[in-house]
Amino acid sequence: MLQVQHVTKEYGKVLACNDISFTLPQGSVTVLLGPNGAGKSTLIKSIIGFLRYQGNITVNGLPNKSPEARRLVGYIPEIPALYPNLTVSEHLEFLARAYRLRNYKERADALLDRFELSDKKRKFGDELSKGMQQKLNICLGLLPEPQILLMDEPMIGLDPHAIRQVKELFEEMRAEGRTLLVSTHIIDSVDMLWDRTLILQNGILKADITRDALEGSGQTLEELFFSVTEGLKPDQTAGGAE
Repeated sequence: MLQVQHVTKEYGKVLACNDISFTLPQGSVTVLLGPNGAGKSTLIKSIIGFLRYQGNITVNGLPNKSPEARRLVGYIPEIPALYPNLTVSEHLEFLARAYRLRNYKERADALLDRFELSDKKRKFGDELSKGMQQKLNICLGLLPEPQILLMDEPMIGLDPHAIRQVKELFEEMRAEGRTLLVSTHIIDSVDMLWDRTLILQNGILKADITRDALEGSGQTLEELFFSVTEGLKPDQTAGGAE
């Protein structure tokens, strides 16, 4: 379980996250939506422990920056941070050594097969296209089999096959009892199995709603997003505009 309590993050005079609180139960997929600059990446970087902030974040009751919690949380950043002098295989080996993973090679090979990178094992990081770099970025985030996975704009740069694989992984991880938090500003990219939606705007959590509650309201996710961020009624959104 991931618990975020009263998290606030300031960059000088800019309030990037303003008193944000929510809880994500085990075995759930949560979509974090918001316009560009809403504070999504700042929130995720706070959860993973990259930033200083005010408030409290715990993973299964453990402080998020503790070594025990860090081993439970995985992170797939928006921009791949690859080493130009390491091959695809060496990136996976480097991560496996960092996490002290044993018998990881079979899983690494399966991930490379799934994302069509098996024939790129000897390619260096800077030799890969942007799409291939993103695929490797995802493989690296999945290799340690984290209990909680944070993904920041995971679909950007991916081809249709890779997008399908990512969405299938969401469902598989959810079925395994893992927790996912997927950040995006592209609503169309999250037409998948999700349980909860968080909507940020100007650093403020404007909506926290389950899928069942949204469906019960008769709104689509797009309609909810625009009603929250732009104050539009359902018939004024892109899907209902005349």
